[in-house]
Order: sequence, then structure tokens, then C-alpha cells
Amino acid sequence: MMRREFQNRRDVIIEKLNAIPGVTCLKPQGAFYVFPNITGLFEKKWRGKKIANSEDVTDFLLEEARVSVVAGSCFGDDSYIRFSYATSLRNIEKGMDLIQEALKKLT
Repeated sequence: MMRREFQNRRDVIIEKLNAIPGVTCLKPQGAFYVFPNITGLFEKKWRGKKIANSEDVTDFLLEEARVSVVAGSCFGDDSYIRFSYATSLRNIEKGMDLIQEALKKLT
């Protein structure tokens, strides 16, 4: 039962991430993390500052969406950020809605 639940959570977060312009996410083969490519967000501006790397994206998401993710630079690739989907489907959907709303602030 939990395996199906995690598959559903994974599928929802991947679908929502891939719907964001500038973000692409492949389906992971294990664990309960996704690692979307966010390079399409680089060069966008937030509060007059260009987003240049995964740490800038994580700072933006924490401050504007109140969603915490981990910079890909912590895992050796600055083109990505890491999300966990080891939470409820409701929290995933709420977090993704907050992210999509925050991204509207980028220019």
C-alpha cells in the first residue's frame, strides 16, 4: 500500500515540476527524492539580482514560497535542486502551488 502511495506522490511532483517553464524532471528509479533540472530559471531576476545557480534558486524558493529544497551543488551538480516526496500528497500539492505562485515573481 505504501509503495503505491509513494509512486503516486512521485508521479504528482514530477508532473507539477515538468509543468513549470524552465524546469525538467525525470522519474527517479529509487528512494523518495526527485532531482529536477532548473537551468531554465538561471538568468531570471529576483529583486534585481540574477539567479545564477542552484543555491540562488533554493534561496528564492525558501524566501518567496516558504518551501525548502536542497541545492544540487550539495550533490555535485549545480544544474539541479532536490525535493523529497516523503510527505503527504496534500503537502506536496500545497508546496508545488506555492512554488508556481512564487515563480511568477521572476522576471
